[in-house]
Amino acid sequence: MALAFAWLGIAGHAAAASLTLERTNHWLVIRGPNLPGEIRINYLEAYCRAGSTDADWVKHTVVPHRNEFISMNASSTVLRLKDTLQDGVIVEHTISAGEDAVDFRLVAHNPGSQRSEAHWAQPCVRLSAFMGFDEKTAGNAEDYLPRCFIFLDGKLTRMPTPDWATKARYVPGQTWCPAHVPRTDVNPRPLSPLVPSNGLIGAFSANEKWIFATAWEPYQELFQGVARCLHSDFRLGGLAPGERKEIRGKIYLVRNDVPALLKRYARDFPQHQHKAKR
Repeated sequence: MALAFAWLGIAGHAAAASLTLERTNHWLVIRGPNLPGEIRINYLEAYCRAGSTDADWVKHTVVPHRNEFISMNASSTVLRLKDTLQDGVIVEHTISAGEDAVDFRLVAHNPGSQRSEAHWAQPCVRLSAFMGFDEKTAGNAEDYLPRCFIFLDGKLTRMPTPDWATKARYVPGQTWCPAHVPRTDVNPRPLSPLVPSNGLIGAFSANEKWIFATAWEPYQELFQGVARCLHSDFRLGGLAPGERKEIRGKIYLVRNDVPALLKRYARDFPQHQHKAKR
């Protein structure tokens, strides 16, 4: 009987519904049987240089790269990709989907003899379907802002946050620069004077039953973009010749329980809790 129950436990675990992944051109698509809509990510939208806050996006900031599909497992839950930057840096991605989260493990390596200027990078997460909007109306939309949030002074704060900035080289949008990053090295969209408490950014579904949230370590910025998108953009900091760096990321797709999300985030990213207290 004990063996029977053990078998049932294993079978039940194996049968648990998982998120799945799809790769189409430069899009990473996340789907799940319980989600209110798919998540589409421009992955990766760009690798970027420092000095980007007030610089031309094309002429200065973007470091061109080429993406290669390596493999996808049979259950569409583990995807491997490789990026080769124009300066020779190689970034290997292993993306794994679980029951309510997607895990990102990146290894960046500079095999060349010159220091790389790649300083940060941005996965652009499109949330129209998740929040119940038509993707065709996403351009420069602001209707989704009240469903989006960051944490200020330790509290969940919905957008538009206080002191909403409106002036920058490119508008609209909003960037939040954490304390550990120079304010000269972030997205050239309006830069909020407010410093986020942590590296978590997210949104509620249309019926407020679900939360999307994302974080990376190390992270460069939080950003609300112009295509019903949210970013937690990760930090590379440049790579010396021969240098190798590891980057971690997470997307949470969970029931609306903010305290539970914060506990999980604190467990997954303890470094962010330290930075928030500095």
